[in-house]
Amino acid sequence: MTATHSTRMLILGSGPAGLSAAIYGARAGMAPIVVQGMQPGGQLTITTDVENYPGFRDVIQGPWLMEEMQAQAEHVGAQMMYDQIVSVDLSQRPFRLIGDGGTVYSGDTLVIATGAQAKWLHVEGESHLGGKGVSACATCDGFFYRGKKVVVIGGGNTAVEEALYLTNHSHDVTLIHRRDSLRAEKILQDRLFAHPSIKVVWNKAVERFVGGGVPEGLVGVDLIDTVTGEKSHIPTDGAFVAIGHQPATSLFEGLLPMDEGYLVVEKGTSRTSIPGVFAAGDVSDKVYRQAVTAAGMGCMAALDAERFLGEEDFETLAKAAE
Repeated sequence: MTATHSTRMLILGSGPAGLSAAIYGARAGMAPIVVQGMQPGGQLTITTDVENYPGFRDVIQGPWLMEEMQAQAEHVGAQMMYDQIVSVDLSQRPFRLIGDGGTVYSGDTLVIATGAQAKWLHVEGESHLGGKGVSACATCDGFFYRGKKVVVIGGGNTAVEEALYLTNHSHDVTLIHRRDSLRAEKILQDRLFAHPSIKVVWNKAVERFVGGGVPEGLVGVDLIDTVTGEKSHIPTDGAFVAIGHQPATSLFEGLLPMDEGYLVVEKGTSRTSIPGVFAAGDVSDKVYRQAVTAAGMGCMAALDAERFLGEEDFETLAKAAE
């Protein structure tokens, strides 16, 4: 017999947004169920040093932070389910989600907090040196490269913004782009080209991230010219891959409005186009993509869901009293 789990608030995703929503939802008495998905804990579980999450004077580890957030959510009454959702029915309430083993999850409200993943180059050394000099977030990790040499790979708005941000920490920033012109907005390009700490290397693709030293860390990048095929090498202490992000929204294609793959929410809220369905964190945020903003949006989603159910309950009582 197929197992069914029902709740007032169903949460899909267990990163900072999903777990914050769970904490607030549990404290509001909604007994939330969190379906954790393919990567329990989200992107922070593959992040080592975290220095920009409020409340900790010393560097903390991403996996530890997510373990603590999950423990807090469970302590106040949230239930964790280790499952991967394969189909969604948002046509009526309660909303129904089906796990890959056939388990049914039913929710009077749904908080989507499936996050987004950075796009990677998938070249030699990239995964091995992740957290050891290779990163996809200058805002997260740029601080660790104060006074050091860094490179940024990409040619869009994200890459240019990352390069400009890194000049707060480094006086030697190199932007590496595989073409001979950038895709970024002109105003960003003007700032980039005018900055004395940034130089641009054109028509170059990263062939390999090179590690060395004890303990091992990034020491350089091997490049190949996309026009001539000539190979070269740039020594560097840090490399930031900035070729975009992919929100985890494939389950909701055709069901909810999207903007470049990100779920669209009503400005200043977590509400989607379907009443009772809310989105929080990187799945609907293509601007900030930080753990702290995701946590804040998870709080918003839980409060929005609580208000939604409260208004519905009030209307039901009012009709019964007529």
